[in-house]
Amino acid sequence: MASVLIRGLRMGFHRLDGRLATISIRPYSTDSTKDSKVSKYSPEALKKDVRGYVFTRYVDHVKNYDKGLQKNFPSALRVYRVFVDGVAAFYQDMKRYIKITRIINGSAQGLAALTRGELELYLQMRLDMYKVAPVILFSSLPFVGYAALPLAALYPRALLSSHFWTLQQKAEFQQYYLIQRLSNNRNVLRSLQSKLEEAKCLKYYEVWNHIIVLLGSGQHPSPNEILSIKDLFAESPYQFSSLTQTHIKYLCNIHGIRAGLFAIFGREKLRERADLLHHMDLAIRREGGVHNMHPDALKKACYIRGLNPINMSSDGMIEWLQGWVEVSLDLEEQHNSLLLHLPILLGYNHPNNWQLIYKKH
Repeated sequence: MASVLIRGLRMGFHRLDGRLATISIRPYSTDSTKDSKVSKYSPEALKKDVRGYVFTRYVDHVKNYDKGLQKNFPSALRVYRVFVDGVAAFYQDMKRYIKITRIINGSAQGLAALTRGELELYLQMRLDMYKVAPVILFSSLPFVGYAALPLAALYPRALLSSHFWTLQQKAEFQQYYLIQRLSNNRNVLRSLQSKLEEAKCLKYYEVWNHIIVLLGSGQHPSPNEILSIKDLFAESPYQFSSLTQTHIKYLCNIHGIRAGLFAIFGREKLRERADLLHHMDLAIRREGGVHNMHPDALKKACYIRGLNPINMSSDGMIEWLQGWVEVSLDLEEQHNSLLLHLPILLGYNHPNNWQLIYKKH
């Protein structure tokens, strides 16, 4: 998949980035003997001058074509430049993604050998590759390829990745996708509540019931309270293998995963997502902790984990992420179900999430 996209990107990039080459005008060859016999006012000389002038004006027009577009068709030129820059950025991230996959496959550490930024790129590019592939490959075809660009420009959210989005589109589309994810939070919470009766005989029932009550009353459990019932998610009815297909579908939705038609694919993708999230949290610890992260990195980390970072202070994001990382680092593979439910346990009642959901309505 990646190699096919690289070939398509190379062709598409050359097609899109067809910068106007410098056109040199070859001086007319002259013969001193002949010229001495032909007056500069003769028909032949005048004809050469006119042809040279027209050609020079034509070259100047071609060289300044971008400026003409900017003046007369600013929207068209802006779209063109977005595609040129988008293909270049996508191509660079594609090369980084291939390098990352080689590190994963060639290192005994696997995902543990990657930085937080590399893990985030690895997660995002896997989604972007399948999204952009039809446009990239179609645009590289002769004759009909150019039709892909106007079509993609009409539906950038559906057909293009963030590499091709303007700053305004990035903010708008990311908010749209987060709203889609958050709109499934209530369904996941109800799925958890529906299992309470089955969990009555379990050791951690009282604490778990208290946590459910907290979530229903607009509050959140502390990281310590969550960790005290982590083993509840390692056995039925909350262990990963015991979750119903409907529950799996809702979990996929809150993590922005396309489950497909079969629940088995959704389960496998959720397992991979839990593994990635856990290794991201390990990388945060290796790189000095949440408080050492740049504000943009904090926003991205919150977004990935299901928290709306818009208008949040750095201190607010740090506090929330520290609670997440504290829980995540104390979990093992058997607790994957708990890790996947952290967006509910830590973010269900967060004011920023509720404001975003109600803003939609």
